Amino acid sequence: VFLDLKLHDIPNTVRGAVRSACRLGVEMLTLHASGGPGMLTVAAQEAQSYDKAPLLLAVTALTSLSSEDVHALGVGDSIEDWVARLAAMAYDSGIGGLVASAKELPMLRRKLQGAMRLVTPGIRPAGSVQQDQSRIATPGEAIRSGADYIVIGRPILQAPDPVSAADAIIAEIKQSLPIAG
Repeated sequence: VFLDLKLHDIPNTVRGAVRSACRLGVEMLTLHASGGPGMLTVAAQEAQSYDKAPLLLAVTALTSLSSEDVHALGVGDSIEDWVARLAAMAYDSGIGGLVASAKELPMLRRKLQGAMRLVTPGIRPAGSVQQDQSRIATPGEAIRSGADYIVIGRPILQAPDPVSAADAIIAEIKQSLPIAG
């Protein structure tokens, strides 16, 4: 179970939410990196106290945010620099993975050298409508950029034939995978 709650609260409240998720057997749980190192550290410590700890994923910059949105939030850095800073903080806090757009994956792979799992939302098959997303990628682009997991919602759920849509996405992913030699 991937519980995408994007937790963002005071450390004690997040600790309780992580505890509840662990007791339910959740395998992946999201929290906002912008909750800060104290919140992230407490979440990681709580999760690690369980035999079967979920993979905690720190959400960096939402894929719906544009450069203009980020500056409106008061962030003076570029999105890539902001994501790098949030990623380093999450890693230092003991978090095991990140949620980031495909645009930042190559930079994260270089900086993290495989130390964290990377989950990429904002996936849209070629020719799909962008909708409310600003920083999107096709399934193939995300895989080639270094995603460990991709999140695909509306392109499948809102398709006239969801099974055919999912099959087409799977075919694109297979084409993007390196050929085993």
